[in-house]
Amino acid sequence: MDLLRAVIVGASGTPYHDGLFFFDLHLPPSYPATPPQVNYSSFGLRVNPNLYPSGTVCLSLLNTFGGEGPELWSPETSSVLQVVVSIQGLVLTAQPYYNEAGYAAQVGTPEGRRNELPYCENTYLVNLHTMLHLIRRPPAGFEAFVRDQFRRRGRHVLRACEKYLQEGCPVGTLDCEARATEASSRKASCSKGFRLALANVVPRLVEAFAGIGAQGCDEIDRLWVPPSCTAIVS
Repeated sequence: MDLLRAVIVGASGTPYHDGLFFFDLHLPPSYPATPPQVNYSSFGLRVNPNLYPSGTVCLSLLNTFGGEGPELWSPETSSVLQVVVSIQGLVLTAQPYYNEAGYAAQVGTPEGRRNELPYCENTYLVNLHTMLHLIRRPPAGFEAFVRDQFRRRGRHVLRACEKYLQEGCPVGTLDCEARATEASSRKASCSKGFRLALANVVPRLVEAFAGIGAQGCDEIDRLWVPPSCTAIVS
């Protein structure tokens, strides 16, 4: 077997929460002397600096990004599991802003704190658009998985959107049940521009989730949104 398909579920506490991220892996004839070749199902969207719209996965372990020592592929110790866990832990992070080349130096600085929040907001919007693409065109062999994931989690996605729209909770500060956490009150509220953009996406999410029989969609006739967003969703 030299072709594999893996899916990572976005973790709560990140702007990737409840999303699905698919990766195709090819083990070349030179494997394990060389790392797997990995392609991300991007739908042409840029959900992270390390995941290109072309599908390229930029990671030291794959020799597609600079690194040294244990960051690089080792025929003796590296594995496919390590690749997938690295993508989950180093790419689909709570603060993807710092994955941009050279931006890690801004961690803890006023500039970094100013930019990380709007970056997370945009990332979450791309996550939602990725969900819509996956519902329409699920990867082969994972059709039932995609349908079941969003049937179960659709209500939580919509509740999270409601928290962002109605209460202004910062993106990535909700728990797995879409409830506000202590971090929700420590960070600045989400921006008006984000809420306007989100209000445009929510009706499409409701329709898509309802179309696959997602649990709890019948409980949400209309999300409560700020007055400035009402005209967009009405």
